[in-house]
Amino acid sequence: MKYKLIGCEVFTRPVYLAAANSKNMIDMEFTKIRSHLKPDELRKEIQNIIDRSTEQYDALLLGFGLCGNSTAGLVARSVPLVIPRAHDCCTIFLGSRAAFQEHFGRTPSAQWSTSCYYERYGGWYSDNVVSLLSKDQSGDYAELVEKYGEENARYIWETLNASTGIDFLTYIEVPGIADNNIKETFVKHAAEAGKKMRFIEGSTRLIDKLLAGEWSDEEFLLIPPGAEIKPIYDHDRVMGL
Repeated sequence: MKYKLIGCEVFTRPVYLAAANSKNMIDMEFTKIRSHLKPDELRKEIQNIIDRSTEQYDALLLGFGLCGNSTAGLVARSVPLVIPRAHDCCTIFLGSRAAFQEHFGRTPSAQWSTSCYYERYGGWYSDNVVSLLSKDQSGDYAELVEKYGEENARYIWETLNASTGIDFLTYIEVPGIADNNIKETFVKHAAEAGKKMRFIEGSTRLIDKLLAGEWSDEEFLLIPPGAEIKPIYDHDRVMGL
């Protein structure tokens, strides 16, 4: 089978590893990580790539979650789209929604990162998130999720609410992509911020399954030609048609 992966550049390393081990032929195209700060523009960018990538492929694979609603409304053209049922890249780096609930269910605004994120963003966390929203516009967390999606809501809430009580930073260690220099930078960053450190073992299983063509309905949404992605905003189905 021949697929094209359209994904955020934060997944570049794990996608290349998965492609090397996949029996399928995989072409790839990545969007910039900072595009997430403007979900409407990112949606247009992804749709444009979809519209010019529909020939010769058996399916187009989306390396995103809902990601601030940037994938809500995307339309499949002449070939199907496949996307993980995930709110954002944190779930994808952890390998399942169950793992996300286990580690972040009680602290959805907890800051986290990976060597992939640090490498592509060029630092720890976003200094630009506050520009998305001023304090007098913030409302409550549920309103943020509805307006901006789970991923941006967590960053906005954490940025605008210094009293969240979360005293730790999380580092997700992605299998096969260890970088001790970046990890040491994270340790220094946490110490300077006066935060405790939490290290979690991640998983590439969702990326591996996406590129292998192993798309269970529980973990992936298959969008047939002519249909579009519609957000559900729960922690089970996440998105539908």
